[in-house]
Amino acid sequence: MAQGRRVERVAASIRREVSELLVTGIKDDRVNMAMVSVTSVDVAGDLQHCKVHVSIFGTEEDRQQALEGLRSASSYVKGELSRRLNMRRTPEVIFLLDRGIEKGTTVLGLINKLGAERLEKGDVPAGSDVEPNGADDLADDLANDGD
Repeated sequence: MAQGRRVERVAASIRREVSELLVTGIKDDRVNMAMVSVTSVDVAGDLQHCKVHVSIFGTEEDRQQALEGLRSASSYVKGELSRRLNMRRTPEVIFLLDRGIEKGTTVLGLINKLGAERLEKGDVPAGSDVEPNGADDLADDLANDGD
């Protein structure tokens, strides 16, 4: 159990330090072209390898270039982590693209689109949160309940 907590603490420290390096340390123009953020860090149980999942906002070309820039800067990041974390052995850093936020945004867009289509058709089932006439404002509903 103590080993698991140590791995979690190391992962949190690596996430914090890599996030700071993205802002101040990595000078590669490919990385600075797009907005890059660290979404999660997975550290192996033996603390020899870590996967840094990053979300990159921009075009597909910007994403690929930023990811290439991060991968080329991985030795620099490992050296900085070694200096900052004072560990006996610093894990090898592997950068991976995380598309979770992008997928979530796509799903939310589809849900909103379906809701709008449903309102246009007037095909809203009884008991749903949205009324067919579009009066789904909570304040209006509360005001009408008091009468």
